Amino acid sequence: MAFTRSRAVTRRRRWTAVLGVTALAVAGTGALAAPAGATTTSQTVDFQTRCVPPPIAGIPPIEGTTTARITVDKPSPKVGETVTVTYTVTKPAASNPVDLALPADIMTPSGKVVLGGAQTGTVTVTGPKKNPPVPGKGSFPAFSMTGTFTATEAGSITLSPGDYNIHTSYLMELDTPCTVLDPPAPVSETVVASPVTSPNLRALQLDNASGDPGVRVTVTGSKFTPLTEVTVAGRAGAAETADRMTVTTDGEGGFAARLKVNDPATTGIVAYEGSAWDPEKGAGPVAYKVIVPAPPNSQTITAAVNAGELSMTQAGDAVQLSSVDFGAGGAATGALQTVTVKDFRGGPAGWSLTGKVTDFTGPGGAIGGDKLSWTPACTAKAGSPSACAAGSAGPVGSGGATLASTPNGTLTGGEFTVDAQLSLDVPAFTAPGSYAGVLTLTLS
Repeated sequence: MAFTRSRAVTRRRRWTAVLGVTALAVAGTGALAAPAGATTTSQTVDFQTRCVPPPIAGIPPIEGTTTARITVDKPSPKVGETVTVTYTVTKPAASNPVDLALPADIMTPSGKVVLGGAQTGTVTVTGPKKNPPVPGKGSFPAFSMTGTFTATEAGSITLSPGDYNIHTSYLMELDTPCTVLDPPAPVSETVVASPVTSPNLRALQLDNASGDPGVRVTVTGSKFTPLTEVTVAGRAGAAETADRMTVTTDGEGGFAARLKVNDPATTGIVAYEGSAWDPEKGAGPVAYKVIVPAPPNSQTITAAVNAGELSMTQAGDAVQLSSVDFGAGGAATGALQTVTVKDFRGGPAGWSLTGKVTDFTGPGGAIGGDKLSWTPACTAKAGSPSACAAGSAGPVGSGGATLASTPNGTLTGGEFTVDAQLSLDVPAFTAPGSYAGVLTLTLS
């Protein structure tokens, strides 16, 4: 009787150890969201896979459909840039075949992403050892793996899901490899790599910064393409004036042109190769002012508008979030103290208001700063030259996030009201007490 009991216990322990692998190729319905900054052109694809549990499991290979999606952080990289790839398996090929539940955090996934098109090869991706408990005969959750590759060729680079493996650490260290039956799998993502362009070293100089209408100004250019026709033209803001001429560069890419400037609206002079202005093949504008003489028996009256500063104020320096219950946790919510930004510089530059937050410390240790999220809002005062854009909703964290901004323009400025709804995700069973973190805002 003792011998029979021993055999039964041994068999049960061996089967329990195998549970970590029998559910490695399992069905799951929860899709993971794409990481922040990922491109939205990726698509979810299905492909046939064959998953082979370890021999100790006593389970035959499982053939079925895997559903997956690939996303990237840079959909349009330059050659030489690093691209981060996320391979998300939203639905593996089968489900947990046993009645016993699997514990949390026993699974570490790894795999390959297959490159095609302008660049071929594979990208090794790995995921964290993290999974929720899996009930007996239940669906297995989705999991994600990340890796990087360097764009080495210009053009369209396709990314397809490749083979993946799930390693389990549950009483035993075991692997279940899953291979694509008909490789390559369908393309899930495409990035378009652009070639690295040489820096534009073209430069212009003028012999005078101003002159009467009809006066010729000497425009000297350097570092243009040798023996190439160059257009030299007056500019009024972003538009060209009728003041223009063409000249051919010498063997070293230099030229000297005598441009006659008639248009009083001219505020600068540019030079460029080709039929139209291209900042990659041009230089300037260099400031130039046409001095229009006053008519006889007249008086010129001038007034000055003084530039101010970029500044901000806030309605207060403390925010009290709502309370959460011990054991339940959840969102502690509140509102940022209203920030007022005044941009009275009167120039072409916009501004950006960013924030970063420390961890929230208290009697139970710390709640990470990445647990604080905000939903920004920004309103421009009527008559402000600039439009205000609220930052994206999401985590703040110690790395920081944008609260609001205005773009560069011909003339910027105004007064702006910035707010944000705050939410701190407090883990369940956080020790009771007060937790405080410091949010620092930076205007630049």
